[in-house]
Amino acid sequence: MSPLLRRSPRKKPSERTVTLIGKPDCHLCEDAEAVIEKVCGELGTPWEKKDITQDEELHRKYWEQIPVVLVDGAQHDFWRVDPKRLRAALGG
Repeated sequence: MSPLLRRSPRKKPSERTVTLIGKPDCHLCEDAEAVIEKVCGELGTPWEKKDITQDEELHRKYWEQIPVVLVDGAQHDFWRVDPKRLRAALGG
């Protein structure tokens, strides 16, 4: 089989990383954090929070979309986080 068609092994949820990009005093960011905390806690997936007010590049890239959720560095969601969709993306 061609290497281009071969799929790489699927990562376990514990091998993925979720990043929440937001800012202080953002109610949608707080809602997103609650969903991420719950889903990642259930699956054992590490997650981190980044503040666009502390990072000029993130601010420039995402300021109109926050909160933004990345899975392994790739944009997964913005504004609202669907727990079922996040769980599926993490393989749970």
